[in-house]
Amino acid sequence: MEDCIFCKIISGEIPSYKIYEDDFVFAFLDINPTSLGHTLVVPKKHNKDVFDIEEEYLKRTILISKKIAKKMKEVLDCDGVNVYNNSGASAGQIIFHFHIHVIPRKNGDMVDFKPIKVSEDDLRLICDKLKIEE
Repeated sequence: MEDCIFCKIISGEIPSYKIYEDDFVFAFLDINPTSLGHTLVVPKKHNKDVFDIEEEYLKRTILISKKIAKKMKEVLDCDGVNVYNNSGASAGQIIFHFHIHVIPRKNGDMVDFKPIKVSEDDLRLICDKLKIEE
């Protein structure tokens, strides 16, 4: 879709901190994270929301989300993760290209789901730690 920011990120038109890419999905760091390492996992094919996404893309997006969550636990020393999707404006969806949030959490971190300030250096460092090569 020509006006979709996620489609532009996937195509390379907009730069990103890529964590993972295959034929079906693209995962990158959220530049407005709620915790350091907050990652978005998106299907490469534009799908508006959970009601629109083809099962094959949904399955791959979920499997890669799990892989990223495991990597976060391993390299970020987090105690858990939030894995979620907002589908529809009433559910808080802002960008209408299906995506899953994977957010590293630590006990007592008091994350309130408001963006935190991070530097470009922090994003590069976390991106390098979380990259998954296949």
